[in-house]
Amino acid sequence: MNTDNTTKPTATTLGTSNQPGQGKSMLTKLLGFDPRTMKMRTEIIAGATTFLTMSYILAVNPTILATTGMDKAALFTATALSSAIATLLLAFMAKLPFAQAPSMGLNAFFAYTMCQAMGYNWQQSLAILLIEGIVFLIITLFNVRELILYSIPRNLRYAISAGIGMFIAFIGLKNADIIVAKQGTFVGLGTFTPTCILGITAILVSGILMARNVKGSLFIGIIIATIIGLPLGVTQLPQGWSPVSLPQSLDPIFCKFDFEGFLSLKTLLVVFSLLIVNIFDTVGTLVGLADKTGIVKPDGTIPHVSEAMMSDAIGTTCAAALGSSTITTYIESASGIAEGGRSGVTSFTVGLFFIISLLLSPLFLLIPGAATSGALVMVGVLMIETVKKVDLSDVSEAFPAFITMITMVLCYSIADGICFGILSYVFIKACTGKWKDLNATLVILSILFIINFVYG
Repeated sequence: MNTDNTTKPTATTLGTSNQPGQGKSMLTKLLGFDPRTMKMRTEIIAGATTFLTMSYILAVNPTILATTGMDKAALFTATALSSAIATLLLAFMAKLPFAQAPSMGLNAFFAYTMCQAMGYNWQQSLAILLIEGIVFLIITLFNVRELILYSIPRNLRYAISAGIGMFIAFIGLKNADIIVAKQGTFVGLGTFTPTCILGITAILVSGILMARNVKGSLFIGIIIATIIGLPLGVTQLPQGWSPVSLPQSLDPIFCKFDFEGFLSLKTLLVVFSLLIVNIFDTVGTLVGLADKTGIVKPDGTIPHVSEAMMSDAIGTTCAAALGSSTITTYIESASGIAEGGRSGVTSFTVGLFFIISLLLSPLFLLIPGAATSGALVMVGVLMIETVKKVDLSDVSEAFPAFITMITMVLCYSIADGICFGILSYVFIKACTGKWKDLNATLVILSILFIINFVYG
């Protein structure tokens, strides 16, 4: 999970730094560990803390993506393996105490927008993710991601992050049958079935644990809800169940790409929407975490952040091949930083825990969808924080932000929220004569969106 912590970093801010010095130990060269100022025990504990805080993704990501028809057991392996690859790459390339895993928001984009609302099958959606990963890799290599990021107005960026949070929370309520389809009103409260009761319990437990600042509150909430689900009959315990097994096969989803009908305006806009959300997640989270570590230099330089962006891009491409959704840096890394993590040893430890978790697939696959609703709702609570940064005093800024957020939920589509948000921004600025607030990218996108809606 991540929130949009974006302040406008300059090209200098996002540059690399720190040339390796002479006489450094192998551990310093590989992972940036400085024995003079860091303690190995502290770094390992920090890594374990970060893993515990973000490990809910091992339960949530397969549950979300399995709604597309993908094999849930294979998805667990893909989630753990892609998280491990991306985080280990970050440890060695960037030497920073951050962790990466499939993005909360982009997994929902994959399952509920691409596969349900837009009609792509999961094989086509994986192909789109692969292309988006390659494009992200290229724009990272040529350092043009900032140009794309800042072509989108700041208030829309905040609204997109908040809207995704609301969308994720809505999915959590829906998966637990707390919100159901109703004739006449479209949606409404469900009846108090065992699934609904378990979902409400999961939300309350997760909220209480998070309010009490319990580390790993979302993961603990999922485990407690899963146990409560046993007497309710929602959690199904197979005969001869064991919490440990060999890793599940990736064969059902590995490199299952379908490029049929790929060359279309609709697909181009989907790739762009994925890029926008991915860039927001990555840049915003990296800048926010760098502030927490205290590594930002007086001139604004963040050491090795370009390498962190590259590990994210490579991880996203690998994740698509493995059968998982887009990778991003997790704001939960702040929990490990708070424990004193300052080097790549912290992220290396997180990566090792993800590898070990491959042996625990029966435990995570036992978790029912309703038990993850608490994590989804609380992630929404955290992401909605960015709405307070929206300039509500200017209607020409507040209106497009509102349209962005509300259409994501009501249209059940992150892509539609971004499209309508940009369209409304361009139209209201043009009609009020505020041409200086527009740029060529926004105008071109608006034309493409209109063409897509008319002929798509």
